[in-house]
Amino acid sequence: MEAKMFCYQCQETAGCKGCTQIGVCGKKPEVAAVQDLLIYVTKGLSAITTRLRAEGKKVEQKVNYLITMNLFITITNANFDRDVIVKRIEETLTVKESLLAELKNKENLPEAALWQDTAANFAAKAAKVGILSTENEDIRSLRELITYGLKGLAAYQKHANVLGYENEAIDAFVQSALAKLLDDSLTGDALTALTLETGKWGVDGMALLDKANTETYGNPELTKVDLGVRQNPGILISGHDLKDLEMLLEQTEGTGVDVYTHGEMLPAHYYPKFKKYAHFAGNYGNAWWQQKEEFEAFGGPILMTTNCVVPPKASYQERLFTTGATGMPGCRHIDAEADGTKDFSPLIELAKKCPAPQELEQGQIVGGFAHAQVFALADKVVEAVKTGAIRKFVVMAGCDGRMKSRDYYTEFAKALPQDTVILTAGCAKYKYIKLNLGDIGGIPRVLDAGQCNDSYSLALIALKLKEAFGLADVNELPIAYNIAWYEQKAVIVLLALLHLGVKNIHLGPTLPAFLSPNAAKVLVENFGIGTISTVEEDIRSMIG
Repeated sequence: MEAKMFCYQCQETAGCKGCTQIGVCGKKPEVAAVQDLLIYVTKGLSAITTRLRAEGKKVEQKVNYLITMNLFITITNANFDRDVIVKRIEETLTVKESLLAELKNKENLPEAALWQDTAANFAAKAAKVGILSTENEDIRSLRELITYGLKGLAAYQKHANVLGYENEAIDAFVQSALAKLLDDSLTGDALTALTLETGKWGVDGMALLDKANTETYGNPELTKVDLGVRQNPGILISGHDLKDLEMLLEQTEGTGVDVYTHGEMLPAHYYPKFKKYAHFAGNYGNAWWQQKEEFEAFGGPILMTTNCVVPPKASYQERLFTTGATGMPGCRHIDAEADGTKDFSPLIELAKKCPAPQELEQGQIVGGFAHAQVFALADKVVEAVKTGAIRKFVVMAGCDGRMKSRDYYTEFAKALPQDTVILTAGCAKYKYIKLNLGDIGGIPRVLDAGQCNDSYSLALIALKLKEAFGLADVNELPIAYNIAWYEQKAVIVLLALLHLGVKNIHLGPTLPAFLSPNAAKVLVENFGIGTISTVEEDIRSMIG
């Protein structure tokens, strides 16, 4: 049967309502269908693992990893390969059937926990279990908000897991939450409570990843990153997975091939452990949505480690490799061995045959202002606030995107008064980090904490300032929040901020399409969530 689709999990969804023909991201209906089915069977598996835990049985790590990866590969711009997703559905059904046999109490299990079928019937089942299968708009809205938060949390879990860091309690929560999303008896109030609980576990997930990254690679430090190119051939690595970068740097050392970062991999330059690699050349290009032009110009192989993949042009498809959660038909995929290692020799050999990258720009980016670096500057920062040199901090974290409306964030940054400082994390930084906005007494006016998951650093910085000023409420700080969002990792960051009590967040360029009017009303009334207006009006309302 012909696959139909409905997807509204990202900010750029068609008409801010939903993609129904083909995804704005490039996702085809048949891929959207199997992604919906993968989420469905993952919920079913989670209902079984949750009941196994209730019976006092341990859920194996490999099952936790399976569920984490299932969520991750359905994130926007991660995996476009239908065959890969079908195989994951089949694997999940096999694991589910095995664990179902271990259950003592099989009564009242949801249909998703019991369903079994062959790939020939997957499309028919997918058509019945997609987003719109929940008829009540408000229940559907809350279920999707939680699902997208869990997808974002799973992405952060995956990055921590590959570095050897675990938190069984987070896995147990994710799976219990997925199981609850199958429970038609849960009311809007119960789902609202589960939404906020997801934010709590989001904080824990980001804390785990922060610990994994900093204990493995050191605390990010103030760093100048080159934007130009060298004369050697190069490999471009994009995405978020620092372990993949580490393995690539190890394998390219001494080969005459340089390594450049792209998009969300830029902050890797801030970690001390990566600075020992002389061939770690710099950052090439900008945010994910410009990759078609930038990957073509790069001239060498590109490695996509996580989401942010755009369906490639034919001119560089042969040079685009995927790994981990990513997948693209027609592109070579690098699988991990049983011990987690990956062989990047196909990229290295290809790079040696390619020309040096075509230069796009020159100059440097200054970053590395995660919590440890800012804490080291805390006395200087506090003094600048007390003397009035810094009037306000503006958190402009989040995601970039291709919509013209996102130029707002560049104009907003330009229009901010000279006594304000931008705190950023994520690829939203590319809208303003190259503007040379100056400094305040040696403190740069743009403090980049790193990747989107490093928004945790921004929360810690806010809590540190709250302590320094002896305030009872984080909302009493001179901090405004003007956050751009795109996909599901931004959702878990938002829920984490709400759990920490942060209010009056401006979210743009639009509010999520998956928020029903009533769900949006709850966020507005309880947390002061709002959207953006004009630059002039928002400067007045946020800065005064």
